[in-house]
Amino acid sequence: MRSHKMLFGLQLGFTLAVCAFLIVPVVLSILAGLTSNYFVGLESGLTLRWVFEVWDGYRDTIFRSIGISLACLLVTLVLGVPTAYVLTRSGSRLSRVVEELLMLPIAVPGLATALALISAYGGMGSFRTSWTFILVGHVLFTLPFMVRSVLAVLASIDLKTLEEGAASLGAGFRQRFFDIVLPNCRNGILAGSLMVVTLSIGEFNLTWLLHTPLTKTLPVGLADAYASLRLEIGSAYTLIFLLMIVPLLLALQAIARPRRKRFIRDDPVPEST
Repeated sequence: MRSHKMLFGLQLGFTLAVCAFLIVPVVLSILAGLTSNYFVGLESGLTLRWVFEVWDGYRDTIFRSIGISLACLLVTLVLGVPTAYVLTRSGSRLSRVVEELLMLPIAVPGLATALALISAYGGMGSFRTSWTFILVGHVLFTLPFMVRSVLAVLASIDLKTLEEGAASLGAGFRQRFFDIVLPNCRNGILAGSLMVVTLSIGEFNLTWLLHTPLTKTLPVGLADAYASLRLEIGSAYTLIFLLMIVPLLLALQAIARPRRKRFIRDDPVPEST
C-alpha cells in the first residue's frame, strides 16, 4: 500500500513538474505584455497599454485568422466527411492508397507545400493576393485530420449493417447519410473540427510564404511583432492570441463532450406501504 502511494506521489510530482515547465513560460510572456517595462519587471507597474496598441495595429490579422479558420472548417467538413464515408464503404486496396495520399500534406514540410502552391498558382494575380490563397494551403494541411478523425469513428461501427437495415425500411441514400451516417460519426466530426480550427489559427510555416502584406494572419503578425517591435508588444500579442484561442478550444471541447441522457419512467413508481 505504501509503495502504491509512493508511486502515485512520484507520478503526480513528475506531472506537475512537466506542467510547470510548459506553463511558466506562457505566464511570463503574459506578464511581459502587461508590464510597463519588461526589463524593470513588475516594479514598473501593470498596464494595458501594449494590449491596446496591438489591438489598434493588428486586429485585422485577428479577424482574418478567425475567418480563415472557420472557412477552412467549412471546406474540410464538406470534403472530409464524404471522403471518409467513401473510404470506409469501399474498403479496397485503392481506398487505402488514397487514404495514405491524403496524409502526404502532413509529412511534407509546410514550406514545401507553400512553394508548390506558389509555383502552380502564383501567376494568378487576384487569387495569389487574396486570403483564399492562404485558405487553400490551410485546407491541404488540415483535411487529413478531419478525414482521419471521421474514419476512426466509422471504422468502429458496423456501418454496412446499419445502412442495409435502413435501406430495407425504405430509406434512400440521402436519408441514410443524414440520419444514419452523420449522427454515428458525430464525435469524429467534432474532434476533427477541433483540430482543424486550432491548426488553422496557429499555422505559421505555410502561411509565412503564402501571405502578402495585406493578408497577414495572427501567427505571422505575432512573428513580426516579436522581430521588429518591443518585447512588450509581442507579449501582448501572445496574450490576445491566448484570449482568442482558449475560449474557442473550451467551447469545442464542451460541444464534443458526450451528454448524459435522462431516462424518464412512464410507469408510476409504486408507493411503499
